[in-house]
Amino acid sequence: MPNTRGADEALNWVNTNSRPSELRITDMRVAEITGAPFTSVLLKIYTNQGIVGLGEVRDGASASYALMLKSRLLGENPCDIDRLFRRIKQFGGHGRQGGGVSAVEIALWDLAGKAYGVPIYQMLGGRFRDKVRIYCDTDATVPSGTETGKRLKERMDRGFTFLKMDLGLMQIADVPGAVVAPAGVLEAYRHHPGRGSVKTIEERRARNALYDSHNVAHPFTGLNFTDKGIDLLEQYISEVRDVIGMDIPLAIDHVGHVSLQNGIRLARRIEKYVPAWLEDVIPWQYTEQYRQLQDATTVPICTGEDIYLKEGFAPLLRSGGLSVVHPDLLTSGGILETKKIGDMAQDHGVAMAIHMAESPIAAMAAAHVAVATENFMALEYHSADVAWWDDIVTGLPKPLVKDGFITVSDKPGLGIDDVVDEVISQHLQPGVTGIWQPTHHWDNDYSWDRTWS
Repeated sequence: MPNTRGADEALNWVNTNSRPSELRITDMRVAEITGAPFTSVLLKIYTNQGIVGLGEVRDGASASYALMLKSRLLGENPCDIDRLFRRIKQFGGHGRQGGGVSAVEIALWDLAGKAYGVPIYQMLGGRFRDKVRIYCDTDATVPSGTETGKRLKERMDRGFTFLKMDLGLMQIADVPGAVVAPAGVLEAYRHHPGRGSVKTIEERRARNALYDSHNVAHPFTGLNFTDKGIDLLEQYISEVRDVIGMDIPLAIDHVGHVSLQNGIRLARRIEKYVPAWLEDVIPWQYTEQYRQLQDATTVPICTGEDIYLKEGFAPLLRSGGLSVVHPDLLTSGGILETKKIGDMAQDHGVAMAIHMAESPIAAMAAAHVAVATENFMALEYHSADVAWWDDIVTGLPKPLVKDGFITVSDKPGLGIDDVVDEVISQHLQPGVTGIWQPTHHWDNDYSWDRTWS
């Protein structure tokens, strides 16, 4: 008799109560949380068979980006992922505007996996790896490279084998003579526009003005590093490398809103410290400037966390301006779109890292893509200091990130059993009074959405 134990075990995951062809979407609800590490929106899509799909809206984005799609999904079979994605993708956009479409797409994959009893990575074509390497992102909030190096060394002691830190404008902004800045421009970057209610029109106008200041693209700010500033930034990364050594990959983020020329100057000065990549030096839309930047340095150049859909990545890849693409599933369009982005990047000889700064729901969505994409390099983890991060969901190992890796099981869908309401209720965004509240007012939202005549 042949040994069928493996097949029998696989049947343990099959949902015998599910009839996938008769599955229908019946509701959509959200929970808006903060501190994990930033603000984000957890999403549930409900069905007529009791299966619930989990998704997540990009950090910093509005729940409305997802809820506005509800009336376009009710009554549909969530297993028709590509058809439904093509219906709603016109309502996404770059940056946080991609968050609603992406959240829904991830929840649809979770539902399909649960309905058919298979993990998402299997539906994407199977594994290239069993474990997903994590890079630990650590904000450089102190002016001392040695102190930041000590924080990074602590990450290494916890098992992380890939690191990222900030290096740029805000490390030297308070040093006299380090930055050339038009009057008032640098001051605006010390404050964030914020969110929530305001008491007066004047307060709202002040917040809007600050918002506008943060939306001036890099070439137009007039901010420039002096030689002293460049010296200090080189000293900073040198001090970090003195602490952590040269063996571990160290990526660089948050250069600041400076010009292409300043980015080139910085990149050339830090080449000897072998950065894994230099990220988002200029806005991703400036394709030709990215080509010039990459041509000017041996440091790998990286961008992509704010790009929506694979079409947004195509010009950069064709230009030769990137060595690493860096999509965020919660902006890029979700799971399948990110898999396509990775495959397209591989065709151009470019690696893929994945940006992720949200809850375990987003982490597992990204992990399934990472498992199934050959040119994957590392997945971001920005919650190493969030004690309750692992408690947000059930059904995953604790800790989920162990010795610098996520191990993806063969559980159906994302592999998550449920969200822990008691935990997320303790971390609601300001002004939010409840979780999974009825959203009936979105049921009949209507517009004539066809984009052609």
